[in-house]
Amino acid sequence: MKRNRSIERGLQVLEVVHASGTSSLASLAARTGLPKPTLLRICATLEDRRWLVRRSGDGSYQIGSAFPRAGGMPDLVDRLVAVGKAEIVRLSEETGLAVDLAAGIGGGRTEIVDTTRAFRAHAVHPDAVGYRPSPVLSALGAAFLAGLSGEARAEALGELTQRLPREDRAALRRLPQLLREIAARGYAARAEGHWGRAVDYGELPAAIAVPVSAGAECIGALNLVWNARDRSVESVARDHLPRLRAAAVVIGRAYAGPD
Repeated sequence: MKRNRSIERGLQVLEVVHASGTSSLASLAARTGLPKPTLLRICATLEDRRWLVRRSGDGSYQIGSAFPRAGGMPDLVDRLVAVGKAEIVRLSEETGLAVDLAAGIGGGRTEIVDTTRAFRAHAVHPDAVGYRPSPVLSALGAAFLAGLSGEARAEALGELTQRLPREDRAALRRLPQLLREIAARGYAARAEGHWGRAVDYGELPAAIAVPVSAGAECIGALNLVWNARDRSVESVARDHLPRLRAAAVVIGRAYAGPD
């Protein structure tokens, strides 16, 4: 029986991406032997079906939220990436700043699942996807904690107290004050002097973040991040906080789906 070459090629692409976790177009071309124009058509078709998603920051492909999985349920992190991708690109283009989207992964922690960072454009550490920022010292982590319900936050803090490194545990002592400050300002800010992974690039970043909620559930956080020497936190908040909040609402509603 004659085989369908288009389906074979699509399956070949999915196998490569699934095996590697993420894959650039150049890597797909090298591993499949297919020309890039052909790969772009295949990937575009798979993106339309949400079997693949193309990350906003580096253009790499990863398995998407609608890809069939054991148990028949799509991965919720992939769902957040899929529904947030276009909005974080718009937010980045409109503000001129890098944008990170983080998902709640349990225990009060978040993980960056997509970003628009480009070092030449934003002068901040670009390799952010997969990083788990500090729950207290980072803007994303603090915004997520602020967005949790009181009960969920208390449960998360019980786990965090046992697992966090010394610097973070010390910062937890001022969490009640930090939460009051976030409520008053309407956003969380990266703690002054906190480097995280940026030390590898020698540039101290600044960031402001807001929680992303789907209905009553806080599912993640969204930030704007930039080189701290370029602008103050207050000026970025003044100019862009309404747009950041609006983007978080758009992503949360898309994640929740139709009412």
